[in-house]
Amino acid sequence: MPQTKTPAAPQHARSAKEVPLIIRVYGLLCLADGIVTIPTIAIFAAMVVWALSSDPSLITIGTDPTLPIVLSVLSVVITAINAVALIIFGRALMKSRRRHAARVSYALIAASIVQLIISIMLQGIGTHLIAPIIQLVILIALSVTVDPSLIQERRVQRELEDLEDREAAAHGMLGRDLEGKGYIELNFFNLFWVFVVCCVLGLIIEVIYHMVVVDPGVYQDRAGMLFGPFSPIYGFGAVLMTVALNRFYKANPIIIFVVSAIIGGLFEAAVSLFMQVGFGAVAWDYTGMTLFGIPDPVAIAFGGRTATPFMLMWGGLGFVWIKLCLPWLLKLINLIPWSLRYSLTTICAVLMLVNGVMTLEALDCWFERVSGVAASSPVEEFYAKHFDNAYMEHRFESMTITPEDSGRMDAAAATDAMTAGDAAEAAGSATA
Repeated sequence: MPQTKTPAAPQHARSAKEVPLIIRVYGLLCLADGIVTIPTIAIFAAMVVWALSSDPSLITIGTDPTLPIVLSVLSVVITAINAVALIIFGRALMKSRRRHAARVSYALIAASIVQLIISIMLQGIGTHLIAPIIQLVILIALSVTVDPSLIQERRVQRELEDLEDREAAAHGMLGRDLEGKGYIELNFFNLFWVFVVCCVLGLIIEVIYHMVVVDPGVYQDRAGMLFGPFSPIYGFGAVLMTVALNRFYKANPIIIFVVSAIIGGLFEAAVSLFMQVGFGAVAWDYTGMTLFGIPDPVAIAFGGRTATPFMLMWGGLGFVWIKLCLPWLLKLINLIPWSLRYSLTTICAVLMLVNGVMTLEALDCWFERVSGVAASSPVEEFYAKHFDNAYMEHRFESMTITPEDSGRMDAAAATDAMTAGDAAEAAGSATA
């Protein structure tokens, strides 16, 4: 009996499975980048080890590790991981393994974000961020588009979610986790408005606390962004608490309190470290805090970046948040008309992103000016003109800039230059 041949797949079907040529070329570049980066990192690591073995004092100031060195080593480790992921990602693109490439892109996106944060902490905001930001945008675009089946799955999922939202709205359950895994549905819409509302509420609480407890009767602007009544640490803290405690809303109150205290304290310490290392900015310092006359062990352990009373405060806020505030806030969010639900959120999200970027740029330029670095670009001149030191000191009243405490390499260079200038001036005066 003659065998029948399976008909070949149509040309358009085969081409639909293949990644477009331009993306495969990009995959080749990623592969080459990863291959070149690995030996470069190995050579750099060998040079660092040799230098440190020859002169260990290179990495210390007194008894403490130098922050730029620590951050640079961390950056090298992340770069090595990123290089391996680039090789895998590039190979997957070249071989048209769409789903595999999409999954690896998520790891690359995470590594790129960490690299951006470290780069800001080491060098501030400047043209050196352009290339990694472009790379991040490309990765995000590919993670969304490289696998058509994932696109179709997301489209179907969005349609189903839209139907569920309309049905939930009709029953007064909009925004709730209908599967019962948590109290609130963790989507961008809900979390964004949690962030915005808590930025405002947190600022109000902090201003009142300062006027009543810290300095009675004295108003101090505690805003944390360049524009608007926003304190982003409370917004991000609320989002973090919502995500972490969403499944705990029926749990024992003690568990909710302890989890909230730990998460809040660690988050506060991490933000303090980032601000100080990246911009030399100190907005709070609990060094020397005592408990019933005894030095606070938490404040000592975290170098004054958080303390026991404030961890307890985070614990209480987390409990009140998940039990009382979140249900109220969900009702408030759902007052937004259905027709404006997504358009208004998108516009506000873009405005908030612009506000955040301009805040970081303003802090960076403020840092440069305090460090004695003259404006050398139109961006720096813009911020020097419209957001000078007097404006920043008034806007961020609780914040001080101390370049010598930062991990910025340019701060060290500026300090050396200022020291050399002072020495030259002193020598000139002595000669005269």
